[in-house]
Amino acid sequence: MHMAGWILRPFRPRGTVRLRMTLLYGGLFLLSGAALLAIASGLVVRGSTSAVATNSAAAQQPSALTQANRVIRQLQAQLASQSDVRTSVTHEVLFASLIALGIMVFVSVLLGWIFAGRSLRPLRLITATARRISEDNLDERLAFDGPRDELKDLADTFDGLLERLEAAFAAQRIFVANASHELRTPLATMRASVDVAMAKPGQVPPATMALARRLRTELDRTDELLEGLLALARAQHGALPARDLVAVDTVVADALDARSSAISQADIALRQDGGCALPVTGSEVMLRRMVDNVVDNAIVHNTQQGWIAVSTWAGPQYGRIVVENGGPALDQAEVSQLAQPFRRIGADRVGSDRGSGLGLSIVAAIASAHGGSLELWARPEGGLQVVIILPLASSPALAGAAS
Repeated sequence: MHMAGWILRPFRPRGTVRLRMTLLYGGLFLLSGAALLAIASGLVVRGSTSAVATNSAAAQQPSALTQANRVIRQLQAQLASQSDVRTSVTHEVLFASLIALGIMVFVSVLLGWIFAGRSLRPLRLITATARRISEDNLDERLAFDGPRDELKDLADTFDGLLERLEAAFAAQRIFVANASHELRTPLATMRASVDVAMAKPGQVPPATMALARRLRTELDRTDELLEGLLALARAQHGALPARDLVAVDTVVADALDARSSAISQADIALRQDGGCALPVTGSEVMLRRMVDNVVDNAIVHNTQQGWIAVSTWAGPQYGRIVVENGGPALDQAEVSQLAQPFRRIGADRVGSDRGSGLGLSIVAAIASAHGGSLELWARPEGGLQVVIILPLASSPALAGAAS
């Protein structure tokens, strides 16, 4: 039974509102037509029966004349033949009525389907718009201009919800950007104070030197965190400094060259494939930050004597940057959440710096700001695969993202 239900499931109609309304219209018409047909048939049969009874009673009245009896028998025979004709006509009328009822039920179901679809068209518009709207285009509205009814109220309520969500997201991004910017000034003051204290003449106690180094390290990490928050807020807000034609393949090559010494010191093998042209229209500063974060993540999230593989691929509309690194086996459920801020996986790393937890979230935000996306996959053999998908400069998808 379960196997048969599983096989027949794709052929079952989906219980949509339109289908339910159509079945309701057809069922009501069928019931009303059947009731009308039953009443009409009852009246016809009753009329025929009463006529036959009346004629038969008249024919059975006694008569004194013998010849009259013969006439009466002839009349009875004629009445019997007329009764058979009436019965045949009644059956034909019932049969024709049933055929007409079936035709009208089909017509009513068809018209119900058409008019139900027209009535539910605004709901389909609302559903399609709700699916299309995301965090990146909360400024879009339904702007439903139909009659003042329940559907108009629903559309206006949805527009109000989008307006409040847009205001909340904008306030969050502005707060993060302003807080990150304002906190950099006291950090710079604290760093300068530590440097001045350590530069005073005279011997500095070893404990003070150790404390000063620790403070500088923590200040650098805090400054890196604030810089990441500021970059994340700008990327999520879509505030690109400038839109130029950027060769992303060159950006990838520059990032690997700049980190060649760090890769060698960590005893990590580097494999680089592809090298095809990836022209992208966007901010070169942010695209370089995106690639740098991915390469740094592959170096930090690695093991001694590990490996990194970087490849680029260009299709007709989109280009891909694939960065893979070795390491222990990871859980795909945890890997899928790494694009969220401050999400980490407790894997073995080269060095003790755990980072700010914003690297891949910044990558996802920058890719989204350029009309692309970020995909994270746990490799079955262990390690992580990072895939960045970006629309190429000649792709029509880029025009849609820019608008």
